[in-house]
Amino acid sequence: MCEPAKRKRILVLGSLNIDLVQRVPRIPKPGETLKGDSLQIYAGGKGANQACAAALLGGNAALAGMLGKDVFAHRLMDELERAGVDTAAVATADSASGSATILVLPSGENSIVISPGANAAVSVSFALDMTQHLEAGDFLLCQLETPIASVTAAMEAAHAKGVVTILDPAPAHDLPDALFRSTSILTPNQTEAGFLISSAESIETMQDAARAARQLQARGAEMVIVKMGALGCLFANGPDVAEIPGLCVQAVDTTAAGDTFNAALAVALAEGSSTLEAIRFANAAAALSVTRPGAISSMPLRSDVERFLASAQSRS
Repeated sequence: MCEPAKRKRILVLGSLNIDLVQRVPRIPKPGETLKGDSLQIYAGGKGANQACAAALLGGNAALAGMLGKDVFAHRLMDELERAGVDTAAVATADSASGSATILVLPSGENSIVISPGANAAVSVSFALDMTQHLEAGDFLLCQLETPIASVTAAMEAAHAKGVVTILDPAPAHDLPDALFRSTSILTPNQTEAGFLISSAESIETMQDAARAARQLQARGAEMVIVKMGALGCLFANGPDVAEIPGLCVQAVDTTAAGDTFNAALAVALAEGSSTLEAIRFANAAAALSVTRPGAISSMPLRSDVERFLASAQSRS
């Protein structure tokens, strides 16, 4: 009798933040006090977001990161466990937990200020310890809310033994060449792609995205997916380029849409989907997430995404 295939692991190395969210009519000017709606508190952080999204979508998801010694740590851990994330690699630092202050505009777009807190304690040695049990074919998802030296070390070690490494280069930051070379799939949004290629011009069209993707491939990234919001995505792999259209929804809050995309991409790829199929699945998951407020609280279940995709296909 054949043994069932081993489920591929999806390890997220990244941040855990408590999100302090206020809806505002506009971004306040310097020195201005602006009245907003009632403060809402959510569990978040790009690492926690991606791990929860992957678990909710059916992935074999674990998170490696640092919590602080405060009341927020319990809120964050409860949210992770409720989503079904393996939290064995979540440790505690002698500091406050990370936090994000998020201002949400009427359009659903947001502005975010990050306070690293315990996330800054994710050391190179910690990152390497957390990734040593990954095997070829497993997945490592990283972002840039933890120290870049630690992210680079983990990505290099994982990539060297055949792990699929996915980097969300957010928040935008200068990246060492070693990090580009150890990235299987790089997933910037329009703003991050423009920053990474040092472009003075904004990336507005798919042609702009294709140009940026080629430059990022030249830096060493194997595949590049430029996330273009409502327009969809531009995917570049070797000489091939493909445009994947977005899905039309009414946006309420775009917080964590990119995190949902990356998690869904990893889940679909881990299950054997082609890259284009995985991007379509990720587009649908991200689109659903923006129809709900919050970060982890906005993330869809697998059944939600499948129904949404079926409905979208029936309308096309």
